[in-house]
Amino acid sequence: MKSVYDFVVTPIGERYNNTKKIGDSELILNTEIYNHQYTNRIAKVISTPIIGNTNIKPGDEIIIHHNVFRRWHNVKGVEKNSRSFFNESTYFIKQDQIFLYKRNNKWNAPRDYCFIKPLKAKDEFNIEAERPLIGIVKYSDNTINAGDLVGFTPGSEYEFVIDNELLYRVYTKFITIKYEYQGDEEEYNPSWAKSG
Repeated sequence: MKSVYDFVVTPIGERYNNTKKIGDSELILNTEIYNHQYTNRIAKVISTPIIGNTNIKPGDEIIIHHNVFRRWHNVKGVEKNSRSFFNESTYFIKQDQIFLYKRNNKWNAPRDYCFIKPLKAKDEFNIEAERPLIGIVKYSDNTINAGDLVGFTPGSEYEFVIDNELLYRVYTKFITIKYEYQGDEEEYNPSWAKSG
């Protein structure tokens, strides 16, 4: 199956990540269908669009927008699927709903985006755990090098947990400065990010 403008994808796992295995028991974390934090965001590409240019290929694992697999209730209280829904194992999504793709066990950022690892705050008078608006590029679209220490504009970051690691997705054009390392930078990863 191919689409003219959309990627055809299938979820890896269930539509929701509502449970956690603890020993021999399974703990239900959430029972609400509208909470995006428990929506599965991992999919596999079945086919790419006929029209358009992309680095993503069939078989790639991708991180997608939280609304793709999510269900919701309309104003009459009727449960609905997202616009992307075709059937339980097939969804049609636009390129801008894909945030990362994995090939050969390596994550890659699509054009115009990168993922940034936050840094621990080093100011003893700061009550925040991480330094604001600065971090190390983890995954890049190759316009900026992975490993660069960069600053970005306020409000341009969007939080993700990828492979139990807190990262911020930032539009590449909102990266405003490249810093030189001072030697005291320490990556920040909260314990809740590692618990998945």
